[in-house]
Amino acid sequence: MEKVLSTQLSSVLRQKIDSKTKPLGSLGYLEDIAFQIGIIQQSLTPSLNNPHIIVFAGDHGITAEGVSAFPQEVTHQMVLNFLGGGAAINIFCRQNKIDITVVDAGVNFDFPKAVPLINAKVAKGTRNFLKEKAMSAPECWQALDRGAEIVEHICQSGCNVIGFGEMGIGNTASASALMSAASGIPIEDCVGRGTGLNDEQLRHKTKVLKEALLKWQGEVHSPLDILAAFGGFEIAMMCGAMLKAAQRKMIILVDGFISTAAFLIVYRIEPAVKGYAFFCHQSQEAGHKKILQYLEVKPILDLNLRLGEGTGAALAYPLLQSAVNFLNEMASFDSAGVSKKKDP
Repeated sequence: MEKVLSTQLSSVLRQKIDSKTKPLGSLGYLEDIAFQIGIIQQSLTPSLNNPHIIVFAGDHGITAEGVSAFPQEVTHQMVLNFLGGGAAINIFCRQNKIDITVVDAGVNFDFPKAVPLINAKVAKGTRNFLKEKAMSAPECWQALDRGAEIVEHICQSGCNVIGFGEMGIGNTASASALMSAASGIPIEDCVGRGTGLNDEQLRHKTKVLKEALLKWQGEVHSPLDILAAFGGFEIAMMCGAMLKAAQRKMIILVDGFISTAAFLIVYRIEPAVKGYAFFCHQSQEAGHKKILQYLEVKPILDLNLRLGEGTGAALAYPLLQSAVNFLNEMASFDSAGVSKKKDP
């Protein structure tokens, strides 16, 4: 995978941004977004085409340890809600004209064949990683490959900007373990309340995850080892999807805590992927701020969200469009006949 950087293009693109009819730097982070998109697309006139969000869904064996406030059946119930168009992600995607695809990566439920769902199920949920690894190496590779295949198909439809969301009761536990194992950050700093745990439940969740990390610490070293030991099928599929999106030079919209934990694994596999990614918001989930700091990235929004589903990606997308629009359409000082700032 190439690093998205061209010294000559970088200089000309920065000059184009700076020559717009505004004080230098006055559009703030939008200028950085416009610059990064131009570099990704290797263009002074980039465009966002056929935006798409994929919601991957999967169940988690770790829920048997009481780490979630909601029962496992909520996963498939929410998938049906996505398919019916009634979830927050559906609303925001409709508002911003973003296509949405829902993927069964490993839900413990048999969906009717008639529903508009991609069936990429690896198994009916992962195993309880307190007792055995969440998935086998072949299952992990299968999930990675299926995520890549889905993105390739979407890319061929003309999409060049893709976001990733998820649904899976127990997946904040999985993401916390992945984050700690992949970054070395203590598990206590990675664990959050997920779907709404109280203090006692949070202590229990932390204890369970600490025991699980200790159990496997001598056996998991590589990013794929970590993913297979602690991941969910929806997280693994998202990892494969992100890698393929970067390979195809697509703009990647990373949603919240779960999606960022998936991205951390991807980053450990291929650091150059960071050049293609935008981190759409900072979640209220406790570990998200720390994982963003670890990756040295800046979130676009901070709205105290903690829903998942890709909602932060859908909400941030219009700001990427605004960045592209000002780069392409805003007048320069020369074209508008506006005097530039006087030199001191």
